Amino acid sequence: MRTHQLVLEWIENQLASGELALGGRLPGERAMAEQLQVSRTSVREAVRILEAMGVVRAGVGSGKDAGTIVIAEPGSALGSTLRLHVATRHLPVPDIVETRVLLESWAAERARPGVAALDDAAELLEQMENAPDVDTFLALDSRFHVALAEAAGNAVVSAMMASLRGAIENYASELTGNLPDWNATSARLRAEHRAILEAVNANDGGRAAELVAAHIRGFYAEAGVGSAPSPK
Repeated sequence: MRTHQLVLEWIENQLASGELALGGRLPGERAMAEQLQVSRTSVREAVRILEAMGVVRAGVGSGKDAGTIVIAEPGSALGSTLRLHVATRHLPVPDIVETRVLLESWAAERARPGVAALDDAAELLEQMENAPDVDTFLALDSRFHVALAEAAGNAVVSAMMASLRGAIENYASELTGNLPDWNATSARLRAEHRAILEAVNANDGGRAAELVAAHIRGFYAEAGVGSAPSPK
């Protein structure tokens, strides 16, 4: 594991446990190097990468602005940037749709039956059956897609999908107002989720990839968002 990934994982764990909050300061280079058993140079490199990602802000000097401050949750940094670009028309939603299709169909084709991420996906499907409202359903839905991506075992694809999760929820939430019948749509989405998971568990990657691509495009098409033509 690269050092910046080690530091990133540590920050995520600290945020999850409540030992570190947004706006909190990371330990100094020496303390972090000792705690993570890496060199101070490696910690410095990791902080630079995290600063470029928008996760931390590195201060200099002394006083209240000194030290390295956590300014965003690691998994949300890229998603926030993407939402900003879409809101300002820099990235059209159809392009985001096609990016999802590329990432998720690739992951579905390579997902490995029997991994823990698929157990998580199955549990999320059960929770979707009893989701009390649209927002809860969409949150579970996005987590399901992240779990499927994780089942492929590619750390970069998993990180990209995790970063996109918040953006996916926001887009979907905004578009549900365009749907003629949410109950019918949610029932169809659940059935499609089950079919995708069944194909993955049956080790039919080609079928799973086709199903997830149709699933993503189908939702956005029903909500009135056009997308680029499917690859021939």
